[in-house]
Amino acid sequence: MQDIGGMFTSAGVEGWLHARNIDGERSVGVRAGERVVLASVVKILLALEFSRQVAAGVLDPAERVLVGAGDRFGGWGIAGCADDVEVSLRDLAYFAMSVSDNTAADVLLRRVGGADVLGLLAAELGLGETRVEGGPRQLLESMFADLGVGDDAEFARMYPTLPPDRRRTLRVYDPQRTTSSTPEDVTRLLTGIWRDEAGPPAACAAVRGLMGRQLFWTRLAAAFPSGVQVAGKTGTLPGLAMEAGVVRYPDGGRYAVAVFIRAGDDHDRLHVDTTLGRAAHAAVEMLRDQH
Repeated sequence: MQDIGGMFTSAGVEGWLHARNIDGERSVGVRAGERVVLASVVKILLALEFSRQVAAGVLDPAERVLVGAGDRFGGWGIAGCADDVEVSLRDLAYFAMSVSDNTAADVLLRRVGGADVLGLLAAELGLGETRVEGGPRQLLESMFADLGVGDDAEFARMYPTLPPDRRRTLRVYDPQRTTSSTPEDVTRLLTGIWRDEAGPPAACAAVRGLMGRQLFWTRLAAAFPSGVQVAGKTGTLPGLAMEAGVVRYPDGGRYAVAVFIRAGDDHDRLHVDTTLGRAAHAAVEMLRDQH
């Protein structure tokens, strides 16, 4: 894996990667067994738990909830609305996965039973290195607590003034103290979903459909040629970029890939996204060349 490791080095970033052939046994990896911060990639587990509960008849996907001011804390989708929004559970899942809406994810997480339920699901699926420490709000609140600030406005003023080494002391950057996994665990999860082995076929199909509707395209989707289908879920924190997904080639080849990058705060975001995509593409092409 020297070539992919070299891509990360030449780009001036740290990288972790794993890719596997969904319909075979081959895989490639760079630091693939090391624990990494998941950020919003954990929403794949959330979508799966929701879809499994729907398939089991525990939840009605058309059930409506009112998302009020106390639920919102900024961001995309419902998270950025100025007024209360009434929305179905299935649309919460759509917003959480398509635009990584943190408020939608938090409300849905409460409805499926909380972070402990996702931890139990990870254990059931054999994801032994995966831990879930809370939803997006809990992670944001941990950042406030670590910096001693009271709200997002104060955080927004203080964070840019912090030196990089101080920022890295926040719990959200420490895989041992926040929601985390390994690239190998993540591709194992994706493989189970695409093989209909992570739950009832209807639940797995629902997650595949949600991941296929993600709107962010500058990472995995930008790296593969026309005709290759990409379904993915991004995650982002200042200085961290990641995406996990499945690429399907016209000949039917299916490959799960997860890439995690740590970059300096001065790195251009498009440069980081491009590096992530190029590494994923190189890994998948290695798997295809092994046939």
